[in-house]
Amino acid sequence: MEDRPTSLWRDAWKRLRRNKLAVTGLWIVAVLVLVAAIGPWITPYDFLSQNLDARNLPPSLSHLFGTDDLGRDVISRVIYGARTAFLVAVCVTVIALLIGVVLGAIAGFYGGIFDRVMMWFTDMTMSVPQLLLVVVINASLKQPIATWMEGMYLATLNPIWRNSALVDFVLVFGSMALISWPPYARLVRAQVLSIRSRPYVTAARALGLTNRIILLRYVLPNAMGPLIVAVSAGLGTAMVLESAFSFLGVGVNPPTPSWGNMISDGLRVWTNYPHLLIAPAAVLAVVTVAFNFLGDGLNDALNPKGQK
Repeated sequence: MEDRPTSLWRDAWKRLRRNKLAVTGLWIVAVLVLVAAIGPWITPYDFLSQNLDARNLPPSLSHLFGTDDLGRDVISRVIYGARTAFLVAVCVTVIALLIGVVLGAIAGFYGGIFDRVMMWFTDMTMSVPQLLLVVVINASLKQPIATWMEGMYLATLNPIWRNSALVDFVLVFGSMALISWPPYARLVRAQVLSIRSRPYVTAARALGLTNRIILLRYVLPNAMGPLIVAVSAGLGTAMVLESAFSFLGVGVNPPTPSWGNMISDGLRVWTNYPHLLIAPAAVLAVVTVAFNFLGDGLNDALNPKGQK
């Protein structure tokens, strides 16, 4: 029997499967995606349902993670919070990735004035404190967006325009993407600078191919390996940032469940009701570690020469 032909991605998958920590991280991430997708249908209780006669109950068979100060089931809110965390992480990472890839590819491929201007813009963005930028964006844009949505509701009478969670998500997506794209731009620029002088790129130029075709067909595909590793780490970072900003009150606000605002609520009463803090904090910690394991595994799989 002939051996199957090898390729970069097939070899990388074989190396990844041999990394037990990376496989563990991959399974945890897969569970997170599944929970985020079907969460509302598997929660034992409605995440907004209140029962004042069952406030602050400890973990039990009927409430595995206990209840909060309004009698809401904590595990139901943690499960629904997975959807919030995953939605924010994916949207923010995709937006930041698009901005970073476009700016980094143009800067690295064309060089000259494009490179200097875009790298100056990247450095300037990275120099602004993240929390300060998010607070400014939320403070300056939240009221105008809410006013515009109220006007849309009055014009259309569609109740979706009165969903305050939409304002939170739009501001979180935008503000977090604005602070998350510079690392992708730097990484893509470095990869493009290395690839643009390769013989196959020179041959493509000699054949008369346009810069756009060379960039899209030959340069960017060969820069995907390190970018995939960065994206896997960026998803975990985005979840932590969303939780941190929600914890500080500038992210996703109640009643929409978020691991960050649940941790913030639990921190105020953790001495008397520790389960309100432990449940969301433990889930966030496990998911973050899983993304780190997966990122390290992808790095080893896609860059075998870097292994010791």
